[in-house]
Amino acid sequence: MEAPAAPYDPADPVSLEIIVNSPDLMRELGRRLAKLLRAGDLVMLSGELGAGKTTLTRGLGEGLGVRGAVTSPTFVIARVHPSLGDGPPLVHVDAYRLGGGLDEMEDLDLDVSLPESVVVVEWGEGKVEELTEERLQVRIHRAVGDTTDEVRHVTVTGLGQRWASADLSALAA
Repeated sequence: MEAPAAPYDPADPVSLEIIVNSPDLMRELGRRLAKLLRAGDLVMLSGELGAGKTTLTRGLGEGLGVRGAVTSPTFVIARVHPSLGDGPPLVHVDAYRLGGGLDEMEDLDLDVSLPESVVVVEWGEGKVEELTEERLQVRIHRAVGDTTDEVRHVTVTGLGQRWASADLSALAA
């Protein structure tokens, strides 16, 4: 008989740190992450300009099997990539130019899209947390300044019951 699962403790989120050495490997991380995602998941990406948020999302799109090239939605704010199969669509949002919180983002109808889509929000901290307590936070750290260093330190943290028993170790493969 299996022991019952430990109760969910919001003070103890599931977390994993990964070192990524190239844009191709960042894209591959996105493809692996896509295997863990399902409709209703919110993924918040943070990191400096050029850290690899859109590259990771491009891999997510490939892994989810969605239509259209995943590019930065900076000037259009959001893009919807329908699924080419039976998976969920990908809603890719760039909140960099948005100053306010969720109120300013209401026009995007993310609360309507979330239940049937995977929603990825770049620069979403302080803006979309109210959508759901269950989310995946991905922080990408890179060397700043005049550098050609491709190394990225990626921290993936699952928040909420949805991620309490998730096996994030598959991301480090």
